[in-house]
Amino acid sequence: MKITKKTVLVTGGGSGIGYAIAQLLIQKGNKVIISGRNPAKLEKAAKEIGADYIVSDVTDADSVASLVKNLETDYSDLSVLINNAGVGFVYKLGEGANAVEKARQEFDTNYFAPVRLIELLLPLLKKQAEAAIVNITSNVAFHPLVVLPTYSDAKTALHSHSVALRLTLSSDTNIKIFEVMPSLINTDATKDMGGEQHGLPPEVAAQDIYKGINEDRNEIFVGEASQQYADYFADPKAAIAKFNQGLY
Repeated sequence: MKITKKTVLVTGGGSGIGYAIAQLLIQKGNKVIISGRNPAKLEKAAKEIGADYIVSDVTDADSVASLVKNLETDYSDLSVLINNAGVGFVYKLGEGANAVEKARQEFDTNYFAPVRLIELLLPLLKKQAEAAIVNITSNVAFHPLVVLPTYSDAKTALHSHSVALRLTLSSDTNIKIFEVMPSLINTDATKDMGGEQHGLPPEVAAQDIYKGINEDRNEIFVGEASQQYADYFADPKAAIAKFNQGLY
């Protein structure tokens, strides 16, 4: 799918991968709307890269309904949705971990939010001659990281949903489903994970995402994720042990 002269929504577009892919898509001749919860952050980002913005909390049903209504009214040619907004907690499972509350927040943002937004935007996307949904998951979508246990759960769920959605929509729509699985990226959200020391620049991720979509690759790997994926399917037990070496 060639992404040029398209209208694109990027959730969580005020920073990190969302900001980088929004900026690149604008440079490639697309109209981009970024969304997020922080008005000041969004306005600043939008001015910097030349995007439109809509303040919206993807975990709030009423806020999302308002976002969708706004898009239907003012951006009726929307043809690409990039589900990028995410949250993750660095911790280990065990007594006193408060895993349920952490998991609830992670699933609300990383799984239920994109599932809701996709369903609500399907009628609009189906009107376009060509459309795409891009779900940003993670390398932990195919094997868990013990210091991101419930984040891994949520991204695994979104991976499964992406596969089912791709198969479902392929029979009677022109909507393509892309899944992006990055390894560690240097963003504000990954500081506690060593992102500043070991993560790839978000601009690298944006370039890989753009190239993958243009090449119609359903699954787009960024950084080390491609090799990790190959290692996992060659020997799952060994790959998981290597991935979590020194963490448990």
